[in-house]
Amino acid sequence: MVVSHFLKWISTARVPERAAAAASLARAFINHQLPFEDRCAAEAALTLLLDDPSSKVRLALADALSMSRHAPPQVIAALASDQPEVASIVISRSPLITDADLIDRVASGSAATQTLIARRPSLSMQVSAALAEVGEAEACSALLANSGAAIASISFRRLAERHGDLPRLREAMIADPRLPSDCRHMLLVKVGQALSRSQLVCALIGPARAEKVTRDACIKASLTLIEGTRPDEHAALIEHLRLGGDLTASFLIRVVAYGKVDFFGSAMVALTSQSEQRVRSMLSSGSDGALSALMRAAGLAASTHRVIVRALRVWREVAKGRRVAGPQEVSWLMLDELGPEPQGELASLLKVIHLDVLRENARTHALAIAAA
Repeated sequence: MVVSHFLKWISTARVPERAAAAASLARAFINHQLPFEDRCAAEAALTLLLDDPSSKVRLALADALSMSRHAPPQVIAALASDQPEVASIVISRSPLITDADLIDRVASGSAATQTLIARRPSLSMQVSAALAEVGEAEACSALLANSGAAIASISFRRLAERHGDLPRLREAMIADPRLPSDCRHMLLVKVGQALSRSQLVCALIGPARAEKVTRDACIKASLTLIEGTRPDEHAALIEHLRLGGDLTASFLIRVVAYGKVDFFGSAMVALTSQSEQRVRSMLSSGSDGALSALMRAAGLAASTHRVIVRALRVWREVAKGRRVAGPQEVSWLMLDELGPEPQGELASLLKVIHLDVLRENARTHALAIAAA
């Protein structure tokens, strides 16, 4: 038998010769180039080669077998537990390593091992979830860069919670189109917090001013975020805002002023526990009294009802083609609802919203002129 000669010869061969012979035998085995009896003997020989004292021989074995589904599983398992130089080839390539084994290695392995796993050509949601839960920053960065990794929404949330303060990972998550809207908002808030704590920003405009500017920027970014959020993601984003204390009356007033009526409806569903169908019906055709009752059930102060109802009536007319209006007109009409020379926090908020819209519209107009 060929293999019997190989086993007699290998005990006296030099390391380079043993490595080359091990690779040749491994390729012959996975390519089915041996008769059945020789294949059985070859598998035994490949298993015996795991005990070779030279890592170069085991490395050659790993390189030859790592990408094959026909490699002996016991050989692959042993090579995956070998020294890092050898194990890395098998861990990063072999299709024979199961998800359960990969998850165990994520939990108990080093950052280098986690990174190797994160770079595998294909990763299931379960393995990605393990990396998101316990993976080091380097491994999580590799996971986000891996287009072959399936990442669940809950795993994105854990990545944002654990590593959202790291600029490189934060940028990678924000650039990923799969990132859920609530995670995107979480990262926007983290950016704002980082800016407000920046020594340079605080030195230029002072801590109090820096906090206000970043808070306002986060609110505006949240409104922009709603535009790119699918309706089926509204509930998750609303729950995230609610838990973070950001689903305030002032935020909802901004939402209505900017015409995000669908999102406002989703917020009412979440805050009142009424059915989506009922809430949508009230927003599209309900009376002023019904709308006020809805907002009262949601916990909105009575003083806000009039301005919100006024905005909703205008947006209804816009939706039906009976009127042409945008946030600039709607915010002005909301402010007008408070009467001449209005005072108080609500009036101040509406003035700020109106001035913000005027500034945005003017800037857009100027850029359009410059581009013409």
